[in-house]
Amino acid sequence: MNYIKRLLLSFVGLLPYFVMAQVDTNDIVRPVASAWEIGVGHTSIADTYLSPLQYDGMGIDLRYERRRAMSFNPDKWTMAFDVSVGVDRVLNPARNSLMWSGNLDLSWGMMHRWRLPHSVILAAGGSTSLDLGCIYSARNGNNPASAKAAWTINLTGELSWSTLLAKRRLVLSYRPTIPITGLFFAPNYAEPYYEIYLGNADGLCHGAWWGNYFKMQNRVIADWYLSRTTALRIGYDGTIFSTRVNNITTQMISHSVVVGVSGEWLKFAHGGTRNENSRIISALY
Repeated sequence: MNYIKRLLLSFVGLLPYFVMAQVDTNDIVRPVASAWEIGVGHTSIADTYLSPLQYDGMGIDLRYERRRAMSFNPDKWTMAFDVSVGVDRVLNPARNSLMWSGNLDLSWGMMHRWRLPHSVILAAGGSTSLDLGCIYSARNGNNPASAKAAWTINLTGELSWSTLLAKRRLVLSYRPTIPITGLFFAPNYAEPYYEIYLGNADGLCHGAWWGNYFKMQNRVIADWYLSRTTALRIGYDGTIFSTRVNNITTQMISHSVVVGVSGEWLKFAHGGTRNENSRIISALY
């Protein structure tokens, strides 16, 4: 009985140390990494529903990006949310016919990351995307527009390296994304949208795979921190998009230079403050 009593007293005496250890382990701060950027560059569009010719011109894209370490395992899992809106203005080879293209892309996903030597981080995971858009030809009278809509499940990855430049943090990253399956919309060859409006909905929804739907986005980003929370972003964004279904081929290729502002901000619930002993886990490095 005395042995059990001494054991309980010893456990009670050590309890504060266990509590402190648990607090130190779980008291983690996960900064929200956000970026606002604009991309400008060259775009080429070919859509045989509208024209057999390839059109070339300029495109502009506005993008918002949000990243954060996940709460259930912040050291190894991160979340990414992206929104982009783009507009393209392209001309035919004779430069006498104009086409416009607009698109809205939404994406959310998670990645598992591995910390490698020399401040290198490798991450891989998946995401789901919703892409909506339209191509409009000013020359066509009967079928002037080609609508685009797709929901896809994607493979995502990231390779990043953190270093110092002029005594300030510099994060270089490469981020590829490629869909593996999903659903997308495509009308039948020469089918007017008025017929679809009247109820002819056969053959409009298609299962996406690499044989009829291919899209790959490559992003190379450099974030140079001008302060503890704010960074200048410069990078490259290249996208290849192609569909082949219902005897209609669509191909869009874009190359853009990206400039923007990024940063990390601490987020506390109910107006709380950071514990000095808390550990900060970034989604970027």
